[in-house]
Amino acid sequence: MIKSLIIACDGEAASGKSTGAKLLSKKYKLLLLNSGLLYRYASKILITKKPKKPISYLKKKFRRISYNLIKKQSLHSQEISNHVGYLAKNKSVREIMRIYQKRLIKKNKRICVEGRDIATKILNKNPKYDLAFYFTCKVNIAAKRRWKELKKKVPLKEVQKSLAKRTKMDKNRKHSPLKKVKNAILIRTDKLSKKEVLNIMSNEVDKIN
Repeated sequence: MIKSLIIACDGEAASGKSTGAKLLSKKYKLLLLNSGLLYRYASKILITKKPKKPISYLKKKFRRISYNLIKKQSLHSQEISNHVGYLAKNKSVREIMRIYQKRLIKKNKRICVEGRDIATKILNKNPKYDLAFYFTCKVNIAAKRRWKELKKKVPLKEVQKSLAKRTKMDKNRKHSPLKKVKNAILIRTDKLSKKEVLNIMSNEVDKIN
């Protein structure tokens, strides 16, 4: 087992990247950093606290908040999902998240980071990823997955519309848009089981491990 292993997982909304990253992290004993949770947490506290100066508030909050505490939050409501896409477009917010992630990554040499700008921005240099994956999934299948996560409390059509809108926003935003880097391994999860996704990822890791 190599001492350092840095993996980037990027992809569209509900494309299976979180599941893939989680399974891989467990298998290879990597710290899993889900960047989406950071933005969701930011959305949650802005929605609930309504600070007068949101950027200053987030800067202060993310200077001292532990990632373990963020992971324990309930962050997958439809209200947060609808809010987070707009928040993620903000350059100042992205810079706060970039600093937070870089700080955590530098402390951990064996890590898997998943999100939408990991290979292109967060792990493009200093440090750079050892391996990058890019996840994609047909929106109707992705919507069914997210719908089940939400325990069918929201109409399926609304979930599908929200996901399609989020992915479009991610790909077209001015700052750190969602893009596949040239050497990223493409994983289409439409017809793959969790086991098959893990096998594909593991085979690539084993080539460099």
